[in-house]
Amino acid sequence: MVVAGGKEAGEIPAAERVKVNTVYACWTQWFDRDNPSGSGDWETLKDLRKENPGKICPQPTDIEARTLSGQNAPAPGDESILIWPTVGLICKNKDQKDKKCEDYRVRFRCSAPYCAAVCWTKWFDRDNPSGTGDWELLKDLRNENPGQICEKPHDMEVVTTDNPPIAAGNTGQNFYLNKPDKGFVCRNKDQKSLACRDYKVRFACPC
Repeated sequence: MVVAGGKEAGEIPAAERVKVNTVYACWTQWFDRDNPSGSGDWETLKDLRKENPGKICPQPTDIEARTLSGQNAPAPGDESILIWPTVGLICKNKDQKDKKCEDYRVRFRCSAPYCAAVCWTKWFDRDNPSGTGDWELLKDLRNENPGQICEKPHDMEVVTTDNPPIAAGNTGQNFYLNKPDKGFVCRNKDQKSLACRDYKVRFACPC
């Protein structure tokens, strides 16, 4: 076990812990079991339960779906898509104008026994988009902020640095990376304007 400064590595200082409310604490982890290379993207609750026993409650009350690049579902171009908490997500390639669905991941809102309470870290903003883009990689953030981010974050929140901030998924920008175990990357070349907005991130860790 690695110990730094009298604290276990990865422990969030008590002064920087922010307990989430009950609603957020009842979201499951993100699931991505399929990709659209076949008939489409099938993230069905039935299949996800089989592949992840005990991780999804019997009766989810809500579902959230995003593309792997971080866009809220349905993504532009996916005009016919089913998203329902008791079904999951189904996007059929044949139902789309370009005959191809985006690749999605989903998570479900459940009762407390299925979701451990989490604490948020402080906000991190290590880069700005003046170069190739905004790179908020987890490995870099850990190196620059030792002991402040847990080993396996449950989730990650990304917003702009504006006041008030705007959730990344609502900006309309394309993201190269947006995953809790890797971090966040917005590349200027992927945007119509050739410029990313400036983003900040924070991570959900065990309390």
